[in-house]
Amino acid sequence: MRILLTADAELPVPPKLYGGIERIIHLLARRFGELRHDVGLVAHRDSTGACNRLFPWPGATSTNHGDCLRNAVALRSAVADFDPHVIHSFSRLLWLLSLKTDRRPKIMSYQREPTARTVAWSHRWHGHRLSFTGCSKSICERGQRAGGDWTAIPNCVDTHTLTFVSSVPDDAPLVFLSRIERIKGVHNAIAIARQSGRRLVIAGNVIEHGESARYFREEIKPQLGRDGIEFVGPVDDAQKNKLLGQAAALVVPIEWEEPFGIVFAEALACGTPVISSPRGALPEIVRHGVDGFLVNDVASGAAAVAKLGQISRGNCRQRAESQFGLEVVAEKYLALYERASEVL
Repeated sequence: MRILLTADAELPVPPKLYGGIERIIHLLARRFGELRHDVGLVAHRDSTGACNRLFPWPGATSTNHGDCLRNAVALRSAVADFDPHVIHSFSRLLWLLSLKTDRRPKIMSYQREPTARTVAWSHRWHGHRLSFTGCSKSICERGQRAGGDWTAIPNCVDTHTLTFVSSVPDDAPLVFLSRIERIKGVHNAIAIARQSGRRLVIAGNVIEHGESARYFREEIKPQLGRDGIEFVGPVDDAQKNKLLGQAAALVVPIEWEEPFGIVFAEALACGTPVISSPRGALPEIVRHGVDGFLVNDVASGAAAVAKLGQISRGNCRQRAESQFGLEVVAEKYLALYERASEVL
């Protein structure tokens, strides 16, 4: 099968640091290649992901109107050149507009809140040739209200490159790993660590403008470097693997409807329990009391830290392999491609 994958224009595939969906696209392309499928990739010009053909986007952004027009035209050209059996977009739904008359199956995957008006309009525009996936049931439920055929397929992790650590010392730190912004709950993680008397290592990229910059500057930065609260900044894949593996728990007590959160699955792959909130996709990832704890406030978060000894790190690893492993998720997409082709 010839599969054409598309990524957003801003980051290369795979990303150098932050860029969760670009990493997933890279993993899927590699796995499809291992299964002897031909893979084309439409992505940032600096992409080095495993594929048979790379088609660089001419536009550098996914928001500028001029870039969107150029990229829509470039996608049509890539389809004509690569002649795929299926077109799988992880980029912008708008860019599929140029393929309205193309009768091949098209898959649009959502990693964020779907825009109901755009989904409904595109469903009418493309008809049964376009189907949708969401990275969680939570995302699919919101998308289905606008119409179309939706399938929940979780994000994947490469369990072969994430090292399982069967045990950690009693004084192992808690780890927060995500973007440093309010909705990710960094302040909650700090409060939980302080109340439970545990060290906390904070890793992630700081947003340098707007409300998130003020949040870090005024609410987070003054707490760093004391009471066992340490900030290490962004981490690459090797650093992430080591950081998660040495953690007593990943503590990311979110304050929003998280679409998925790849870091939660990555932590489980390392055998590390997760402490987060029961919002968005988290109840689909973490089984409360089995893979970690879903808590509603700082007090219950600190209580969860005290119960980490009840969690089997082996069960966490098994959860990641069986639900979010690359091989499992890739097969789900391939099965979807086959179903979409049969409909036509």
